[in-house]
Amino acid sequence: METALLEIADELYGLPLPDFTPSRDALAKEHKADKELAAGIKGLKKASVAAWVVNLLVRRDPEQVEQVLTVGAALREAAADLDAAQLRELTKQRRQLTAAVTTSARRTARGEGVKVTESVAEQVEATLTSAMLDADAAKAVRSGLLVSPIVATGVGELDLSAAVALPGALGFEATTRSVTVPEPTARPQLHVVPDPEADKKARAAADERVREAETALEEAQAAARAPAETLAELEARTLQLQAEIDELRTRIAEHERALEETDDEIAEAEEARDEAEEAVAEAENALEDARRARARLDR
Repeated sequence: METALLEIADELYGLPLPDFTPSRDALAKEHKADKELAAGIKGLKKASVAAWVVNLLVRRDPEQVEQVLTVGAALREAAADLDAAQLRELTKQRRQLTAAVTTSARRTARGEGVKVTESVAEQVEATLTSAMLDADAAKAVRSGLLVSPIVATGVGELDLSAAVALPGALGFEATTRSVTVPEPTARPQLHVVPDPEADKKARAAADERVREAETALEEAQAAARAPAETLAELEARTLQLQAEIDELRTRIAEHERALEETDDEIAEAEEARDEAEEAVAEAENALEDARRARARLDR
């Protein structure tokens, strides 16, 4: 079942982006006799624009992709060997190559009627860079079954479970497809074939877009909750600290008043001490005078 599903996924992810959902649903219906396979087909997630562009590049221009992956393998080997000179050269080559291949990918996508924005182009380049830095990311790119862009730093283990359509994608290689260019003088034969299930497919595609939008909204809301909770905690902490500061200021003011009062009491005590010492001195002098007077009487 896994082999059949990979082959079907290879076909689906090589289609123009708008055709993915109706084609997937039609194939799921076609294989409804095999419930497990039909469920697997139905569970295939539509690729983001950036992932679709990379998948398109893998199928349409495999030589450029292999060049990227080859430089990436050499880059990882140089990093493992701690070859600084080669690492610098390959890093420079990596940047030039990913930029050039991204430009080529945008041109290929434009040929399919898809305009690639700067934001999407950055995600495409990040995915190609990731494929250079990480061996598993390279396998994911080579599979042509990406559903979301990849961001790797080259440090630590990379979780690709959400980036590829199927777990078996990392051992799979996409089927390359060349673009057939008609002869300039050839007269195309146009046939208009009505699709009896066009309305149903359109509704299914619309439902899929609604589900994807709902999922994106839920993910955005979930991502927003953590900063909001952090902000609330920090605001509460700020109020607590401000209250503690106010309390400390009150205590400082009280201590300053007590200090002033103590200083006054010290001054008064010093004055009383000086007066007492002066009285003692006077009493000692009086005693001495009395003793001398008494002594004179004895003579």
